[in-house]
Amino acid sequence: MLEVRKLEVVYHHVSTAIQGISFRVNRGALFALIGGNGAGKTTTLRAISGFLGSDNASITDGEVFFLGERLNGLPIHSITKKGVVLVPERQKVFETLTVTENLRISPTAKSGKAQPDQTVYAYFPNLATHKEKLAGFLSGGERQMLAIGQALLCEPKLLLIDELSMGLAPIVVSSLLNSLVKLKKDLDLTLLIVEQNAASALSVADYSAVMENGRIVFDGTPEKLLAHEDVREFYLGIRENGQRSYTNIKQYKRRRRWWG
Repeated sequence: MLEVRKLEVVYHHVSTAIQGISFRVNRGALFALIGGNGAGKTTTLRAISGFLGSDNASITDGEVFFLGERLNGLPIHSITKKGVVLVPERQKVFETLTVTENLRISPTAKSGKAQPDQTVYAYFPNLATHKEKLAGFLSGGERQMLAIGQALLCEPKLLLIDELSMGLAPIVVSSLLNSLVKLKKDLDLTLLIVEQNAASALSVADYSAVMENGRIVFDGTPEKLLAHEDVREFYLGIRENGQRSYTNIKQYKRRRRWWG
């Protein structure tokens, strides 16, 4: 469904954030892109969805194809209409609008379809109890639910989600991931998620890739990544002997180890 070919992104005409990455996302899959801060994960999603212009960044090389059609250079609204929809890391919802109002401004609602928000409430019943509450007063988990709900009302084929777990309790993250798996199955969705919480991402992913310094350094099924010593130690905090590791990514980089 999605193919990224040798993509390169540069900020402010100077700083290279992504350096020739390539990967494919198959239809119906949940693809997880994991890595530390500054690895290039968010930039990758913004490049695919057309949001780079607002960051003074641009694709300087490579191509992005969705269902065989090239997305490079298309405006955001055109990419969204084709079915590629982004749930951003921050500024997910309109805080001064109610839950209902946030959902009613969606393209689906404007098209006159009857009560499109009922689909959202069916998957996120917590939101149904807060219909008239201002989004700014929702919990972090409820805001994430609302942001995903807004995206669903854009009728995506490929849903991009940036840092689903940021600032949320583990039990909330688990609930959200379970909802994504159900949405994927019920609505025939394909998902590309960006996550720092590797353990959570790998628990639901069909395929995953690890990014470091703007490059994809390792990829494979969750089973393959979980069997890789460096992934286990630096992203899951587990050493080969099963003990907890407190080695962090900065220490990893200082050791200058190359991925096998």
